[in-house]
Amino acid sequence: MKHQVHIAAATLAALTILAFLLSTIVSELFLSYKAVAAVKQAIAYALLGLIPLLIITAGSGFSLAGKRQHLLVTAKQRRMPFVAMNGLLILAPLALYLNAKAGSAEFDAWFYAAQCLELLAGAANLSLIALNFRDGLRLSRRRSLASAEGA
Repeated sequence: MKHQVHIAAATLAALTILAFLLSTIVSELFLSYKAVAAVKQAIAYALLGLIPLLIITAGSGFSLAGKRQHLLVTAKQRRMPFVAMNGLLILAPLALYLNAKAGSAEFDAWFYAAQCLELLAGAANLSLIALNFRDGLRLSRRRSLASAEGA
């Protein structure tokens, strides 16, 4: 059950981050300032769902890992502090800042500098999460092979 919770939370978190990035890019390139402001507001509110998903993902992942010292487990554990710090110290504050600026129709150089930083930090987190997905799939394959051999 823990494994399914981990997979579900991680998948939803990754899809949410991907949706943030794609909606930002599409709204900036093709839509009006009003649409950009709506996207920024939606992202700010969606953080209330994303943060618990990331906490559940990390908690269930550490619980599943237990005391295992497998290389893939260690790699996943090393990435998670970067994902968490990037999210809490860079992405969440930027989302709130960009929402405030867009809500006030302040699409100035500071807005676009923050927007570029948010896209880069978001892409970095999505990349780290994708690497964790890859390693998680490898661990799952190893676990299913080990249980098949034992049967």
